Amino acid sequence: MNSHPTELTELRDMRAQALTGGGQERIEAQHAKGKLTARERLAALLDEGTFQEIGALATHNVNDFDMADKKYPGDGVVAGFGKIRGRKVAIYAQDFTVLGGSFSEVQSHKICRVMDVAVDSGIPIIALIDSGGARIQEGVRSLAAYGELFTRNVMASGVVPQIAVILGPSAGGAVYSPALMDFVIMVRKISHMFITGPDVIKTVTGEDVTFRDLGGTLVHNAKSGVAHLLADDEQQAFLQVKQLLSYLPPNNAEDPRRVEPYDDPQRMDDQLNYLAPEDSTQPYDMRQAIDRIVDRDSFFEIQPYYARNALVGFCRLDGYVTGIVANQPNYLAGVLDIDSSDKIARFVRICDAYNIPLVTLVDCPGYLPGVTQEHYGIIRHGAKVIYAYCEATVPKISIVTRKAIGGAYIAMSSKQMRSDLAFAWPTAQIAVMGPDGAVNILYRRQLAEAADPAALRAEITAQYQSTFMSPYAAADMGQIDEVIEPRETRTRLIAALDVLRGKVSSNPPKKHGLMPV
Repeated sequence: MNSHPTELTELRDMRAQALTGGGQERIEAQHAKGKLTARERLAALLDEGTFQEIGALATHNVNDFDMADKKYPGDGVVAGFGKIRGRKVAIYAQDFTVLGGSFSEVQSHKICRVMDVAVDSGIPIIALIDSGGARIQEGVRSLAAYGELFTRNVMASGVVPQIAVILGPSAGGAVYSPALMDFVIMVRKISHMFITGPDVIKTVTGEDVTFRDLGGTLVHNAKSGVAHLLADDEQQAFLQVKQLLSYLPPNNAEDPRRVEPYDDPQRMDDQLNYLAPEDSTQPYDMRQAIDRIVDRDSFFEIQPYYARNALVGFCRLDGYVTGIVANQPNYLAGVLDIDSSDKIARFVRICDAYNIPLVTLVDCPGYLPGVTQEHYGIIRHGAKVIYAYCEATVPKISIVTRKAIGGAYIAMSSKQMRSDLAFAWPTAQIAVMGPDGAVNILYRRQLAEAADPAALRAEITAQYQSTFMSPYAAADMGQIDEVIEPRETRTRLIAALDVLRGKVSSNPPKKHGLMPV
C-alpha cells in the first residue's frame, strides 16, 4: 500500500501547531501569572494516556473582523474525553494563550459536541474555565454560541454531574455556564467571576473596585455563594475534582460507587453523649458530631465558607455515599436564614438528582427574624428548603440533636415532609416556639398579677419544657420514631439506610414543579 508522506507531514505539522496553542511567548506569559496552560491542566487532571481529543484542527472563519492573520488550530479550547481515577469523563479546557481564550462559534461547536456525547454516554462533564468572554470580532455569532452552550448545560442538569473549575477570568455571559453547572471550584489569586468588570462599573456607577473585591475567590465562596469549593492552587483544585467525582455517580441512572468498608459499622462514640451542652443556649460544633458518626475522615464539606450556620457535604456510612445536611449551632445559633436556606435546598436537590440518601442533623431555633430578612424574601427562600425535601424521593432520615423549634422543625426533613425515619437524642427540644416566648404569650396575665413573677416564670417554664418540648412527648405522639442514645447514632443510621436502600418512591406525573426561586 502506498503512503502519502506529504499529507502525513502536513497533518503532523498541524497537530504540532495545535499543541503549542498561542505560541511559546504566550505560554511563558501564562506561566508568569502562576497559571498552567490548557494542555498542562488536562495532563495534571486526567489519568496518563487517556485523553482523546476532538476538534484539534478546527479554526475560526477567517472573514471575521480583523481575524485573517489570527488563525490557530483548536481555536482556543482543547476538548475531548479521558479518565479520572479510571472514571470516564467529558472535558474541555479553555486556552488563554489563544486570543485570551475568547469564546467563539467554533469553541461552542466543540464544547457542545463533547457535552452531547457525555449526556448520551452517561458520563460527567468537567469544564476548565479561563476566558475573557465572548469574542468581539464574531459579533452576534459568539453570543449565539453561548446560547447553544447554556442549553446544553440545562439539558445535562441532573442527568450527568457537571463541574466547573475557574482557572482565570470568567466574565460577562461566560459566567452563566459555570453558574448552571452543579459545582464551581475557584483558585486563590487567579480566579475571577463577574458580569461587568471594574472599568465598566467605574464608568456606569462611579464605583472603584478591584477584580478581587468584585468577583474574587473569597467574594464568591463566602458572600455570593456562587462557588462551592476554594483551592489554594490548581493542583488542589484538581484534587477537589477527583474527590467530588468519588462521591458522585456517573449519571442519574446509577448509584454512587461504594468503597470497601474500612470503619466498623458497630462503632459507637461515647463522646457524642456529652456533645450537646445541658444549657440549651450554649453553642457546640456540629462538625464534631458529623465526624464521629460517619466513616472516619469521609466528610467532604461543600460551601464551607458560605452560610456557615448550615453544614452540607458528602460522607460515607459503611462505605456507602450519603449526603449530610446539618444546622451549625456554633454560628448564629444554627438559625435558618436566606443564604442557609438556599445552600440547603440546592444540596438536597443535588443529592436527590444523583441518588444519594440524605441524613439531616437538626439543631435549629427557627428562621432568623428581622426586617432585612423579611424584605429580602426569607419566606420565598425558606420555602425552597421545604420544597426540596418534599420533592426528594431518596431515603431521608432526620435526627433532632437539640432544638427543633417552630418552622425549623417542619422544614428540616420532618416526617410530614416524606422523611422515612425521624430520630431524636434525649437532649432534643421540639415545640412550636421556645419556652420564654411561649410563657410570655400563654401566661402574660398570671405573671403580671403574681407576687413573685420570677419564681412563677421558672415554674411554668420548667413545666412547659417537660410537657411540650420533650422528645418523649413527640415520640408519644408518633412525630419521632425513636429516641436514641447519641453514641449509637452511627449504628442506627447504617442499619436504617440498609433497609431503605431498596426504597421505591416517585412524584406525581408533571412537566415540572414550580420551586419558589
